This record gives sequence, structure tokens and C-alpha cells, in this order.
Amino acid sequence: MDQYRFDKNMIKGRIAESLIEQLFERMGYEVYRYGMENTIPGIMKKLASSKPKEVINEIAKMPDFVVKYSNFIHFIEVKFRANGHFDFDDIGSYYPYKNAYFIVVSKRHIKCLSYSELEEGKKITPNSKNYLGNREDFKTRKDTIIQFCKFAVKFFESV
Repeated sequence: MDQYRFDKNMIKGRIAESLIEQLFERMGYEVYRYGMENTIPGIMKKLASSKPKEVINEIAKMPDFVVKYSNFIHFIEVKFRANGHFDFDDIGSYYPYKNAYFIVVSKRHIKCLSYSELEEGKKITPNSKNYLGNREDFKTRKDTIIQFCKFAVKFFESV
């Protein structure tokens, strides 16, 4: 992948992360940035030649956020997918955070599946009904999610 495309994808991913961070804060969650970029700034460039690979994989795959509401706390991994598709193969063969939730921001929706649901074969597609607002394990407000979906649609429509 050329550098321009890599940079463009990185920017889209960061925008999706910011959108989800603000969404959860608006819904009353405490949101903590957790991912490698936040916990160990600057390490990304040094990982390629480091060993052991198992440790590198765990660092590189740290979820983006820890969110807390009342007595409930969750790992959140945010992904932007223009095509709205996400499944277990997108996680990779080694993912150490088995209790994480994957929130996928697309050009049209904000959807969510847990690691275990993805592992069972469930998928996020443009036609799937696994909307973040339908999750019983999160305290969500559908009106707020719809508002942020509209923002995402407007922002990502030309990318």
C-alpha cells in the first residue's frame, strides 16, 4: 500500500475513533483512550524489528478505548469500513482481547459485535441489523446514536 493511501486510511480510522469517543461521552460513559497510540506513544515505528512477536501482537492489538458506565466496563475497538463489512477474518488470527467489542463505523451505520459473536461467525454487513443501539450490554440512547450516524454519513460520504 502506498504511503498516501496508508495515511488516508489512518486518518479515516482516527476520525471514526473520535466519533465513537464523543458518542459514548454524550451517552454518559467515562471514556479512556487505551490503544497503543495512546498508552505507548511513538512505539509503532519501533515494533517491526522487535521480538518476541507475541508481545508485539498484544501491544499492536490493544483496543482503542475502555468505556465505563456505572459498574460496567468494556474494551472497545473501533474500525472504519467504507463498505460496511467486518468479520472474524478482519481481526486476524491472534487477538488477545477476547472480551472486546468491535464498533464499525461505515458510510451509513454504526454497528457492533463482540469478539465472541464474530468468532461464532456473525458478521457486520450493510444489511445486518447489529446496530450499536440494539446492544443490551450497553446503556445506549438510540436518538444520540442516530444523530452521530447522520454526522458520520455526512462526513464520510465522499471518502
